[in-house]
Amino acid sequence: MSSSEPPASADDDGPQDESVMTVVVAFVANILIAVAKSVAAAITGSASMLAEAAHSWADTGNEVFLLIAQRRAAKPADPTHPLGHGREVYVWSLFAAIGLFAVGAGVSITHGISELANPEPATDFGIAYAVLGVSALLEGASFFQASRQARRAAADRNRDLFEHVLATSDPTVRAVFFEDGAALVGLAIAFAGIGLHQVTGSATPDAIGSILVGVLLGVVAIVLIDRNRRFLVGQSADSELQDAALRDILRLTEVARVTELRLEYVGAGLLFVTGAVDLVGNPAEDEASHVLASVERRISANPHIVGALLSLSEPEDAALVPRGRS
Repeated sequence: MSSSEPPASADDDGPQDESVMTVVVAFVANILIAVAKSVAAAITGSASMLAEAAHSWADTGNEVFLLIAQRRAAKPADPTHPLGHGREVYVWSLFAAIGLFAVGAGVSITHGISELANPEPATDFGIAYAVLGVSALLEGASFFQASRQARRAAADRNRDLFEHVLATSDPTVRAVFFEDGAALVGLAIAFAGIGLHQVTGSATPDAIGSILVGVLLGVVAIVLIDRNRRFLVGQSADSELQDAALRDILRLTEVARVTELRLEYVGAGLLFVTGAVDLVGNPAEDEASHVLASVERRISANPHIVGALLSLSEPEDAALVPRGRS
């Protein structure tokens, strides 16, 4: 397998520096938005604005978790972690998703219900609209960065954007994409709730807006929690990546056929390969062990492969045949 030719045509969303940049852009945008919304919520008394402030503070905290995830996952392999620390990215991304659920969704829904029970009039609607407008611009910039990175990777894999964001092994891109997308929808909900509050004089639409923002954040958090859980417990590569890896291994002159092949994610864009192969010429046991070790090293030379472990095929095992496009 050529080390210059990723078996995944690369499932990752580009260089890790770009993923870090995506998170940094989101962090800067969210902290500015969180401060502005908090001030606006204190001045206006709007339930929807308070929900949006809680949302933005939760997102800001999440970006900190995602930056920690990137840093810890980049640590090299060591004797106690022979496959590296790539799965750390899923652990910290899971913490971020739980934080979004607990802080963002919990505060928004709780405050909305409280506002329904004890409504309070809002004031200074102009400030609220101005903050929502500026927030939309900042969230849009962050969403554009995440979308641009994901769209390029989706095109490489012949996927649509949403399908790729759900499937990608890079949880930081998925988190920023969903959080910023939810933020833009939440801003529209808040704008409608505040607008109806101003027009009707009733705090009910504003309170309902707060609850809807919370429900939206809860749904996004559950999706992110589930995706990180899947990768933590062992997510296998899709059939396209399996076929690409199979074709690359079959190109090796030492390999006559492959009867078993498994690719498991151990980090963002990082795979561990196990399988069984039949060697050309049926070499003796000593020679076969050397040939297998050489094949494993050549597979592991690929930057997307953290390790490979192969055994010899049983004679009666059927050979695997690549499917899909070549």
